[in-house]
Amino acid sequence: MTDFNENALWRVGQDNPISVLMTEVALYIEARADEKLSLSRLSGRFGQSPAHLQKSFKRLHGVSPKEYQNAIRLKTLKSALKAGDDISGAIYEAGYGSVSRVYEQVDGRIGMTLSAYRAGGKGEKIAYAIRKTALGLIIMAATDRGVCFIHFGEDEKTLLGNLSKEYPQGEIVRSSAADAPELSLWTQALDDHLTYNAPRPDIPLHLNGTAFQMRVWRFLMSVPEGDVRSYREVAQGIGSPKAIRASATAIASNNIAVLIPCHRVLRSDGKLGGYRWGLARKRTLIDKERSNISQAN
Repeated sequence: MTDFNENALWRVGQDNPISVLMTEVALYIEARADEKLSLSRLSGRFGQSPAHLQKSFKRLHGVSPKEYQNAIRLKTLKSALKAGDDISGAIYEAGYGSVSRVYEQVDGRIGMTLSAYRAGGKGEKIAYAIRKTALGLIIMAATDRGVCFIHFGEDEKTLLGNLSKEYPQGEIVRSSAADAPELSLWTQALDDHLTYNAPRPDIPLHLNGTAFQMRVWRFLMSVPEGDVRSYREVAQGIGSPKAIRASATAIASNNIAVLIPCHRVLRSDGKLGGYRWGLARKRTLIDKERSNISQAN
C-alpha cells in the first residue's frame, strides 16, 4: 500500500455506491501499478465515462488515477532502493518505462538523488545552522536545491536529532557563514522576520513529499499573510472538499516551519487546533502577521 493511504486515499462514505466503486478502482490500480493503466482502460473496466471516473476518483481520493498510480510506483521504487536493489532494476520493477521518466516523476518527492536514497541518504550533503530568535531556537537545513527543513526547538541537541531522523544517512554539516553564505543569509532573513517583523523572506524550498502533500503545502503558501483557513477550507482550496482529515495529516507532516505557513490553519470553531511546535508559537505567529497587516494598512 502506498504513502497515499494516509494523505490521499481517505475512504469515506462506504455506503455511497460511487465511493465504493472508486475504492475498487484504487485497489485495482494498486494491484496493477506496474502496468500501463490509461483512463480509457479504467473507465471501460468499471463502466464509467473517462471524465466521470476522473472527477469521482479525484473528489474522493484527492488525486487523479494517474497520480495515484505514480504514488504506488514511487513506494515500490523506494522500497527496492532501500533493500539495496540495482537502481535500473528497481526503476523497471516499479513499472517506470525508462530511466529518464522516473527522474522526471520523482524529483522533489524522494528529496535526494536516487543513488543517495538507495544508500539511505548517504552522500547527500545537508548544511544546517541553528539560531536564536524571538520565538526560540530554530534550525534551518538546506540541500543544494533549497531549504528542506526548519524546526523550532528548545535545545540544539533535540533540533539536530530531529534533522538526523529525517536524513539518517545524510552528510549533515553545521555550516558557518563562510562555508554556506546563502544559508547564513536565509537564516538571518528568517530571524529578522520572526524577531523584527521584517517581511517574510522569499527563500527557495526543496519540498519532499507526496503529490497530495505538495498540493496542500502549496495552497498554504498561497494563503495571504494575516489570513487564516480552516481545515475544511484547505481541503476545498485544493479541490478535494472531502479530504479534510487527509489535508490535516499533510499539514501536520510539514517540516518547513513558517515558510510553509501551517500555522495559518485553525479549527472550524476558530480555536487553534494543533501545531507541532507549540500552540503558544502558533498564536504568536498569527498575531504578528495580523499586526503587520494592520500597521501596513
